[in-house]
Amino acid sequence: MAHEPTNDDGGISRVLVVAAHPDDVDFGAAGTVAAWTKAGIEVAYCLCTSGEATGDLDTPRAEIAELREQEQRAAAEIVGVTTLYFLRHPDGRLVPGLALRRDITRIIRTFRPDRVLTWSPEINWDHIVTSHPDHRAAGEAALAAVYPDARNPHAYPELLTQEGLAPWTVRELWLADGPRERRRQAVDITDLMPIKLAALRAHQSQTGGMAGLDEQLRGEFAAQAKHAGLPEGRLAETFQVVNTA
Repeated sequence: MAHEPTNDDGGISRVLVVAAHPDDVDFGAAGTVAAWTKAGIEVAYCLCTSGEATGDLDTPRAEIAELREQEQRAAAEIVGVTTLYFLRHPDGRLVPGLALRRDITRIIRTFRPDRVLTWSPEINWDHIVTSHPDHRAAGEAALAAVYPDARNPHAYPELLTQEGLAPWTVRELWLADGPRERRRQAVDITDLMPIKLAALRAHQSQTGGMAGLDEQLRGEFAAQAKHAGLPEGRLAETFQVVNTA
């Protein structure tokens, strides 16, 4: 299958990343985010949960959530992102229903992005661990928020009448971690890999005990680059791009 590797972001000034958990964006798209911010694009994160369904059983969930939000803020700063929205839906029980769609729609109308990056609602059978149910739920809800909710003045009318949030049309949707054959957009992150790894290391509660993380990720992103047709030795994050205008 032919691919067209490109980092062309002409006409894009703002991007919203919608992810299920703290650290999802850093595992899946931090190199791409760093490329965007270096190019002068403003990026914001919308985290659907605070990742509290992790850690030891003796620590209160609220403490885990606070820690993981702090880690995400630190990781975001490393790649040039300072605007973060935490929706605080329940980790491990994320549902792509009207409540989550409304909350993501609110963020879209507030931040008014040209592009939204989120996780594919489809299963990536080649690498199942990236297809956590929360990831797919976040992607399904974000897709519905992009189209049709955010642009429809009749969707969640209280957002317009009570909060003054006018409809907004997102031009482009990028989907991470979907079936590999659908991911035809490649972003070369070879030179940004150290920044991506630094962002991941900011999530100490999650990555602190991961031996060989650098080698594992380099292997994965080398494989993605090869599949996308990039030269030997390059690393890439790949996405499915959907025109939503």
